[in-house]
Amino acid sequence: MNQKYSVTVPELGITFSTGSIAGLANGAVNVSVGETNVFVTACVAQTVKPGQDFFPLTVDYREKYAAAGRFPGGYFKREGRPSEKEILTSRLCDRPCRPLFPEGFLNEVQIIGQLMSADQLNEADIPMVNGASAALAISDIPWSGPIGAVRVAEIDGQFVANPTIEQMYSSTLDLIYVGTEKDMLMIEGSADQIPEDRFIEALAFGHQAIQPIIRGIKELVALCGKPKATFPLVGATPEARAIIERVVPAERITEAIFGKEKAARGAAVKALKEEAKAALLAELGEGKFTDVDLNVVFEDLQYKAYRKTVLERGVRADGRDAKSLRAISAEVGVLPRVHGSAMFQRGDTQSIVLTTLGPTKDAQELDALTGGARSKSFILHYNFPPFSVGETGRFGSPGRREIGHGALAERSLVPVLPPEDVFPYSIRVVSEIMSSNGSTSMASICGGCLSLMDAGVPIVAPVAGISCGLMTENGPDGSITKWTTITDILGEEDHFGDMDFKLAGTTKGITGFQLDLKINGLPFEIAKTAIYQAREARIEILKKMIAAIPAPRSDLSKYAPRIQTIQIDPEKIGLLIGPGGKTIRRIVETTGAQIDIAEDDSGKVFIYSNNGEAMNRAIQEIDALCGGGGGGGAPIEVGKLYRGVVKGTKEFGAFVECTPGKEGLVHISELADFRVRRTEDVCKVGDEMWVKCIGIDEKTGKVRLSRKAALKEREAQKAAESGDAPAAEAAPSA
Repeated sequence: MNQKYSVTVPELGITFSTGSIAGLANGAVNVSVGETNVFVTACVAQTVKPGQDFFPLTVDYREKYAAAGRFPGGYFKREGRPSEKEILTSRLCDRPCRPLFPEGFLNEVQIIGQLMSADQLNEADIPMVNGASAALAISDIPWSGPIGAVRVAEIDGQFVANPTIEQMYSSTLDLIYVGTEKDMLMIEGSADQIPEDRFIEALAFGHQAIQPIIRGIKELVALCGKPKATFPLVGATPEARAIIERVVPAERITEAIFGKEKAARGAAVKALKEEAKAALLAELGEGKFTDVDLNVVFEDLQYKAYRKTVLERGVRADGRDAKSLRAISAEVGVLPRVHGSAMFQRGDTQSIVLTTLGPTKDAQELDALTGGARSKSFILHYNFPPFSVGETGRFGSPGRREIGHGALAERSLVPVLPPEDVFPYSIRVVSEIMSSNGSTSMASICGGCLSLMDAGVPIVAPVAGISCGLMTENGPDGSITKWTTITDILGEEDHFGDMDFKLAGTTKGITGFQLDLKINGLPFEIAKTAIYQAREARIEILKKMIAAIPAPRSDLSKYAPRIQTIQIDPEKIGLLIGPGGKTIRRIVETTGAQIDIAEDDSGKVFIYSNNGEAMNRAIQEIDALCGGGGGGGAPIEVGKLYRGVVKGTKEFGAFVECTPGKEGLVHISELADFRVRRTEDVCKVGDEMWVKCIGIDEKTGKVRLSRKAALKEREAQKAAESGDAPAAEAAPSA
């Protein structure tokens, strides 16, 4: 029988256990925080696929509905494609684990995490990352962990490690910190314009908070860890490397990539690659080398070339120094009809961003099993078509990268959005990447901010984003001996560099951040330099953005829905909704306006329409229903005009509902200014028509209505407004 091993981290209430479940996996760990439980496994393929020259790490996190005691939605009652949250959690785990695998190790590794129990108090993303660390650490898979992960909040000016879901509602910071014993590996999150100095303090707090987790995982390894297996590392053969480096020496690579545009750099490197391949064929012969030899050596040559002049002379491939930005252009109002639009370009990276405003009912519903918000009224979607990099490829639903970049841009803009009681709209921003050469997510933040301002969204302050890269040189022991942080990285500097540190914010502070590394740790000294360097660049970008549009437009687009907020007695909310939503649905259908009721039971009603008549009519309907007492609409008044709904037809006329629950009779003689033979010749049930109350029987209370009189009065009113007739001749309207 398998033996169970458990280790508890009392400082954070985390328990790791292994040995009793999934014994055939290379590593399997249960992680518990409170009653939230995540089960994580790690497995490795024993062979490498022929011709493979990349490391295929896959991380999949899934939430099981049974964990929260619920049935899945849909016909099949089974979990389907991963949700956005599951994808983001998978990426959160992938990024810090990846740099710690040995160079040249290309056997496929798969990490699977499953939410087995959810207590609605503790989030599962941090246990997933720590579970992956523990599963890899105790397995025989070569990996230089362990790592630890923690969420840091700031509540009432104090940092809190691994707060509950409820505590996060009071936090001005959401920082996920992942690191080793010595250095940080990955950070991600958002903040309410946190100053750089305070942000660095939060990072230091997070680093200290993960140390008990790392100690706990090491204790688990000591109890039951497997010896690390030896796998053949993939690389170029010495013969192939010698030929390629002789035919294409370092100076030729440098000449090919420096001082040229992106397309020219790619073409020059491709030509050198073809030359090297011809030399391999001539000297080794067909079948004596592979594309892996060629690709591995050329990756290494470019890796060295891109960093050499940066570290030695401070000059980059496009001629910039370490801190310079590429040329920036910003423009708003680039498309007609849309509610807000902008184009932002930085070097070759270009994004067109659109903003759409809608009623609060358009907010996205969330199906979070672990608790938290049930909906969000701000959505940012990021699209990265293949033409943006001059290639052909898959074009359709978003991939994991697109979802991750969109989430980063979204959380960077959320802190500056107006409160819903000030601007009660749902907002959707869509970033369409037109051209890509580094940091398209940061371009989406800049373009998204401009688009919001163009749409008239009263944001607190403009937000810009920029990415900082890193070039390092290592000593014999692997430690960093020389380094340079670089601002506004190119795509190649991201690929061949050591860091992609994305930081977004206002002039006041940071709103969004994400750090990815290709090295196995980032010293704090380098992180601090990058944070302050990014601030300098952000201020410069904000100047360009403000030149394009200094402040949010004071008026919305004429195509955007207008909003009117009215207050009703909270006790009459049920009356407005009606049985099964019948009453509010009738008002929406008959007026054409959208109506939302505030969820806080305050009695606030939001009416949306870009048609003034529809807006006024909806207000009249709601006022008639909820303005006075009683169980129905306001009483019909003699001399007033109403736009009513035909509820029934008889041979002698039509019954028309003027206000909710209040109706009267339009006699057949009052339907038109000509003789009507049949009521149905003029109207049928469900039709809308203008009517005027021409009398109410004092004894019976029966209401007499006239379509003929209403039409005559409306014609006179329109004539008066157009100046075709004296105003005195026009009958007064209701």
